[in-house]
Amino acid sequence: MNLSNIKPAEGSVRTNKRLGRGTGSGKGGTSTRGHKGAKSRSGYSRKIGFEGGQMPLQRRLPKFGFNPVSRVEYKGINLFAIQQLAENKNLSEITVQIMIDAGIINKKQLVKILAKGEIKNKLSVEAHAFSKTAQVAIEAAGGSVKVVKK
Repeated sequence: MNLSNIKPAEGSVRTNKRLGRGTGSGKGGTSTRGHKGAKSRSGYSRKIGFEGGQMPLQRRLPKFGFNPVSRVEYKGINLFAIQQLAENKNLSEITVQIMIDAGIINKKQLVKILAKGEIKNKLSVEAHAFSKTAQVAIEAAGGSVKVVKK
């Protein structure tokens, strides 16, 4: 032990400031809060985005866009993905449940089959919607298309 590593005894030194206990403490009067203004008052909590009374940025910027309530959003799945799934699992019928089990979609998503790629096998495909070219490609390969209700 030497003078460079001497520390006070455990619990003998206060770590918290005792505010507002007279001017002799050095932390009396305004209690380290400064003079006047919202931050000196009790109960003050800064609102998110508050800029001291200046019009906040989120209110200065213009609003834009429109989100229609009746919009139906589909997860697009191409024919090459359907073909790959059929080959990997050796299937002749592709249903929505099979796609959910394979992890291609989740159970809340609606599926639309798109025409990128080609179908080589005779497949029966079940989905919520089909593009016209995808439907023609599936039927040209000898398969069938079934539209499922949402």
